[in-house]
Amino acid sequence: MLNIEKYAAVDIGSNAIRLLVASVIEEPGKDTLFKKTSLVRVPIRLGAEVFIDGAISEASIIRMIDAMKAFKLLIKTHQVVRFRACATSAMRESSNGTEVAKRIKEETGLSINIIDGNDEAAIIASTDLTSLIQNDKVFLYVDVGGGSTEFTLYAQGKTVASKSFKLGTVRLINDMVEDTMWEQVETWIKKVTKPYSKINMIGSGGNINHIYKSSGKKVGKPLSYFYLANFYELIKSHSYEERITEMQMNPDRADVIIPATRIYLSAMKWSGSKNVYVPKIGLSDGIIKSLYNEKLAKAIQVN
Repeated sequence: MLNIEKYAAVDIGSNAIRLLVASVIEEPGKDTLFKKTSLVRVPIRLGAEVFIDGAISEASIIRMIDAMKAFKLLIKTHQVVRFRACATSAMRESSNGTEVAKRIKEETGLSINIIDGNDEAAIIASTDLTSLIQNDKVFLYVDVGGGSTEFTLYAQGKTVASKSFKLGTVRLINDMVEDTMWEQVETWIKKVTKPYSKINMIGSGGNINHIYKSSGKKVGKPLSYFYLANFYELIKSHSYEERITEMQMNPDRADVIIPATRIYLSAMKWSGSKNVYVPKIGLSDGIIKSLYNEKLAKAIQVN
């Protein structure tokens, strides 16, 4: 007999705030299914303020509260049984991040967990990548966000190394990343991938998802380094306005997609990866999976 419950996750990023509602479908003798039911994205670019001014403005706080109130209504309407909200680099680096989280809790009743880069990488890594991460292959997982990029190396089906760097798209478009940061990332990637002869890359984040969708590739087929390099030259040849009107990008995607593509290309070059797989997963998917794992752990304790 099927057991179906709905879980919800909120990802408060540096570029946007997302609500994911997923149906968790359990059937005896079969793997649990996680089916995306609803995804709502609100482009509140917290990073642009925090990385420049050091704090979240009153105007953005009000927008966040409004968004969280709307999310709460959707969570109620979907009859969600488990929920968690996580905030990443913008809120953790903001001088008033904790205060904003407290205010949102008071006005909406929703708690926000401000997580560090290592927690973020661990939550993302908990997503179901088993269909991609075969035991006989080596993968470099790259999750590009507005404030940071998380890298995880998998070999023999296990995590070998994981690190978060303050190399994010919103930081880059605001010219807030030193050249030494690129050098640090290059050094780390080359060091952890050196023992392996063949590396494949897995990319996650809104930008690589957009690139993958526009490529017309069949689900499961990777993008080549050659394709990504050509796409990079194409978007650089268009103005911001042209990327919106001719390439049909959202305004808050049209500027960050250039630095995001540069990060993915750099990671492929430094790791020697010829292909990047795009499974369309991210922090919100990881939150859903971690909520389910916690439920299982509690059930084991009870028994």
